[in-house]
Amino acid sequence: MLRISSLYIYPVKSLKGIAVAQATVDARGFQYDRHFMLVDLQGRFVTQREVPMMATIATDLTEDMLLLSHSAMDEIRVALSSDQHAETRKVNIWKHSGLVAEDCGDEVANWLSLLLQGEYRLVRAGSAFERRVTKTGARPADTFGFADGAPLLVCSEASLETLNRKLQDKHESPLPMDRFRPNIVVSGCMAHAEDEWNEMHADTRAGTIVLQNAGPSERCSITTTDQSNGTRDKEPLKTLADYRRLPQHSNGVFFGCNYINRSKQGMVRVGDTFTITSD
Repeated sequence: MLRISSLYIYPVKSLKGIAVAQATVDARGFQYDRHFMLVDLQGRFVTQREVPMMATIATDLTEDMLLLSHSAMDEIRVALSSDQHAETRKVNIWKHSGLVAEDCGDEVANWLSLLLQGEYRLVRAGSAFERRVTKTGARPADTFGFADGAPLLVCSEASLETLNRKLQDKHESPLPMDRFRPNIVVSGCMAHAEDEWNEMHADTRAGTIVLQNAGPSERCSITTTDQSNGTRDKEPLKTLADYRRLPQHSNGVFFGCNYINRSKQGMVRVGDTFTITSD
């Protein structure tokens, strides 16, 4: 039986995520997922690719606040909701430039800059923010926050099990799922089956949530970053290169699959079952 086994939200792009029992689906994907982002003083997005230590900053959510914490700093809080009085900044992420985001103020900027030893601002996807999905199959109504390429990332337990067997065959340590920063982890399928589905239809208590395949996820150096301490190694990219190159897409390596939420409201829970349609 195909089932959702884990759910994750990443309130701030490239900081620690939160395992949740349920996730609200809204117009941008999961509510508050990649709702915030770090930028440099030129408005360019900043991730663990450039600053691996970002992996060590924990996030949490209350009803109306984002909480950031680190062993070296006192906890700091930032409002979740849009602030009409906030300064706006034009920010860039991948091919999207000039996006209007809300600056979250000097206090959290100083907190992050001191901890990460650089000059950074925290921005929020407020009421004026609009970013359309450009993946194959996207429609004009498909929008998302600060995620890389699509609103949601789906990975299967079987995909990770296959990778870890290959790592152990090379006398390398197995890796946890958090290296791949998925939103939805599924069980009950073959390895990398998530790449082949056309749509996922999650059977929830309130009805069906439909997710559409938006293409496999090309992986970067973030997967080589230990999410507990920010240190880097060569794996899993070295091993994935042995068997997960998909030349019909690019010369990169792939793990997990991007999905677009066709449903713009609802809720999914750990344990929900789902059905699939295939091309």
